[in-house]
Amino acid sequence: MPAPISRRSVLAAGAGAVAGLSLPAAAGARGHSVRFTLNAEVLDGGEQVTSVTLDTARLGRVDPASLTAATFSVHAKATSPIPIAAGDQIFSEYDVDRAVTAARLDRRGNVVLDLSYAEGQTGGGTLGYILSRGRNVQLDLVYTITQHAPLVVRGRGAVTIDSFAQGRLSNPEVDAFGYHTSRSGMKYRLYAPDRRPGKRPLIVWLHGGGEGASLPDDYYDNETTLRANRGALGFATPEAQRIFSAAYVVAPQSTSFWLEDGPRFAPLIQEIVGDLARRYPIDRDRIHVVGCSNGGYMSLKMTTTYPDVYAASVPICGVVTSLQPGGPTMITDAELVAISTPTWLVASRDDTTVPPTPNTVHAHDLIPGSLMSLYDTVTWDGHRFPGHWSWIYVARNDPSVDGTHIWQWMAQQRR
Repeated sequence: MPAPISRRSVLAAGAGAVAGLSLPAAAGARGHSVRFTLNAEVLDGGEQVTSVTLDTARLGRVDPASLTAATFSVHAKATSPIPIAAGDQIFSEYDVDRAVTAARLDRRGNVVLDLSYAEGQTGGGTLGYILSRGRNVQLDLVYTITQHAPLVVRGRGAVTIDSFAQGRLSNPEVDAFGYHTSRSGMKYRLYAPDRRPGKRPLIVWLHGGGEGASLPDDYYDNETTLRANRGALGFATPEAQRIFSAAYVVAPQSTSFWLEDGPRFAPLIQEIVGDLARRYPIDRDRIHVVGCSNGGYMSLKMTTTYPDVYAASVPICGVVTSLQPGGPTMITDAELVAISTPTWLVASRDDTTVPPTPNTVHAHDLIPGSLMSLYDTVTWDGHRFPGHWSWIYVARNDPSVDGTHIWQWMAQQRR
């Protein structure tokens, strides 16, 4: 790799702008300061930074011929936003060079550096998992850009950038969900569809255990619910919005684990649902609840606690029996038999976190008229995920019975 002619060393990070140090520009070249944005996408296995946009349009028109994948290099460092105790583990922290696969100009004339990324590839994720907390946290990201060759800018000649300032983390799918807090203090993210006449459905997404808060650390971010997987995001895609005729999507965030105190959380979730139904043009006959793992349990709890509210329920790898030997049953057989909400359960046979036989299969056997999709593995686009991650199939509208896929089935249901 050529020796760098400009380097920006970032001292602090996160989603906002940061301060830092810079080395002098190469002799004979004019120095400039440029901000950059981290662009991210939520893959099925979680969010990754996929490219970097340099705000170079303000410098003038860059000649594309002067831009190659070797013009800049990118280094990334990701660390926990909260202290990690001695002996504890956090997965997915990193300090690596990110491979630049291409350099191009966007429609505004800014330089975009495409980065290598893939399912299961380390070094690009935005979340870390703290083992002792059982929690995902949004990592503090520090990206360092190094320039190795000048850019040719019309009217200016060779241009060297002598400092780079890190800006926000941009993910249009995540950013489409607004921040909110209920009157009781539970945080939630809300996707509001385009405005058109008539009442709309509401889809309630209940996250898994890893996406709750960690209040001992004062960590209640209201973001990991969207960045950890495509569960809520799937229902905001153009395909889902077409099927549901434009639906609101709400993703509440637990202050701990739904499983920890389902009877207490149920009315807090219902408060959010009721408030949204009063404030927005929501069809009360088309409110659906979907959840994975901890949230799969909670979706069942919502239909046992509020049997006349929901048009459909989709518990994914949900907990019914205790995961601890001798622990309490989470949803009793009497409660399962009494569920009247149309229910479609989803799980994978190789799920070792929430074994399907005593949970999903058992619930299906008892819930009257329920449907079930039981996969052998969780494999999507050729990548095999852990067996517990069967929510990927629902996020992709894959489960089907007699030719009807799960989103279409949900959209047909009425309270």
